[in-house]
Amino acid sequence: MIDPVTVSVIHGALETIAVEMGYKLMRMAHSSIIRESEDFGAGIVDRHGRGLAESAQSTPLQSGPLPGYVRGMLRQLEARGDTLHPGDVVMHNDAYAGASHGPDVGFIVPVFMGDNLVGFTATTAHHLDIGALTPGSCGIVDAIDAYAEGLQFKAIKVFDRGVRNDAVWHILRDNIRASDLVVGDMEAQVAAARIGADRLLDLIRRYGLETFEAACDASLDYTEKLMRLAITALPDGTWSAETTIDGFTDSDDPARRDLKIVATVTVAGDQLLVDLTGTAPQVPDRPINMPFVGTVDIAVWLTIRSILLDTAEHGHIPVNEGLTRPISIVAPKGCLANPIFPAPTIARFAPGNQLADTVMKALAQVVPHQVSAGIGNLRVMAFSGDTAEGPWVHMEIFEGSYGGRDGADGMDAVDTLYANTRNNPVEDIESHLPLRVRRYELREDAVGAGRWRGGQGSVREFEMLADGGVSIEGDGHKHRPWGFDGGADGHAATLYLQSGNERRELPSKSPYRRVKRGDTFLCIGPCGGGYGPPFLRAPEAVRADVADGLLSRADAAAAFGVVLTEALAIDDAATASARARI
Repeated sequence: MIDPVTVSVIHGALETIAVEMGYKLMRMAHSSIIRESEDFGAGIVDRHGRGLAESAQSTPLQSGPLPGYVRGMLRQLEARGDTLHPGDVVMHNDAYAGASHGPDVGFIVPVFMGDNLVGFTATTAHHLDIGALTPGSCGIVDAIDAYAEGLQFKAIKVFDRGVRNDAVWHILRDNIRASDLVVGDMEAQVAAARIGADRLLDLIRRYGLETFEAACDASLDYTEKLMRLAITALPDGTWSAETTIDGFTDSDDPARRDLKIVATVTVAGDQLLVDLTGTAPQVPDRPINMPFVGTVDIAVWLTIRSILLDTAEHGHIPVNEGLTRPISIVAPKGCLANPIFPAPTIARFAPGNQLADTVMKALAQVVPHQVSAGIGNLRVMAFSGDTAEGPWVHMEIFEGSYGGRDGADGMDAVDTLYANTRNNPVEDIESHLPLRVRRYELREDAVGAGRWRGGQGSVREFEMLADGGVSIEGDGHKHRPWGFDGGADGHAATLYLQSGNERRELPSKSPYRRVKRGDTFLCIGPCGGGYGPPFLRAPEAVRADVADGLLSRADAAAAFGVVLTEALAIDDAATASARARI
């Protein structure tokens, strides 16, 4: 029996190691998607493949899948008759064996004490290019199968017993665009994982392997208990919700458009089942399918954990695999949420975020005060071009927005749910790339009206300073974020390309297209759904939004029944009359 103080100290040390790995990776990284956007993961996994700790500053969609990476790697090594040794470093990005998708390449370091395997440290990161059919690692929305999405690394040893496998690194440099940046980022991942391995080994030696493993078991049991208690507090029952995603709105094939995601949540005692039966069939030749392990499971677990064990209420809770033990996930083989190889998956991001939002929508029926209304989804654009020094690639993540929630407005212009990445500073973009950011502001033409309004989307305008190309991956141009409890639906995103005198609206998913110097992209982000009846919103809150330029006086009157004078004072009598009519 291990005492709780030792358990807490050892778990705290594990968290510190994971955070250090994350910061070391950020500071060694070459590309802005890791250095600035923090689109990476770092964590510690025990020898059984159970997640013990993850880097708090990384994204859930990167750190969360790490145990799946390790388990998938172990299965593939076993199938090949291979084993791990001290000094090994394994590269892995198999979307059908734990990886979130191909561009999220994991580097795994097995940690040995003598000849005994005692755990793993691992890093993941989204890479600028992975050798797909067009530049970049997002917007590859016309990939017909997994082979068209780029290089696949299935448990490949880049270091074997401490000896660098130069052939693999040559393959990387010869088959990836912007290889100096990409390979530099990969080398940073290896270094960060090795630092974590050294720290983990020091920790185990300090306390002894038996005490360390007992503390890990106790920590997993503790978080499992917390989740079971949170589930037990819910009434038994079943609740369902569905969402429709854009798919490929410009396709002639109806099987690629307006695709349903269905989530049915069943609570029985201290267990919770999420059944995704009813979700649309996989799209066999377009990459919006979601890996069941690496994307679907993370979307579900993150949403449930965020709702039932909100840090604001429960304080710090260890993030480890114990949280997932009471939760089961079912998805029929061959649907969007459980595709069959080689169905492509590289553009799984936006559907996965909508899956998380659908689970939120189902749980809203049982815990209405612990959820937000519908989220505005994100968009990723891959800008690229060629110079005398070689090709350049840039990944730009455009923020979404949260829906309103009980007691607070939705957050404006932020990454949502399992994304949690940061925006790129304008100065960084313009210092390193032939791009100019002509506008960056909050949206002012729309609002998800509610007692607590939805978050506002952002507006960004990019100008190409050189000929190049762009690929686009997103969702939410057709279907609006859902309002809740009388709140209005939010507003969809829009994207325009201005080339010379021609302006055209682009769909949420658009494969690589060549663009010219001087062409501009106007990116209008979505607004989250409103929460609660708009006429219950405090008139002063409406007035403040008008004063901030987020609403017009006409919108204030039409959407909220709040009448303002030209001096932006509240006309109490006219407001009372307008709200009485509503």
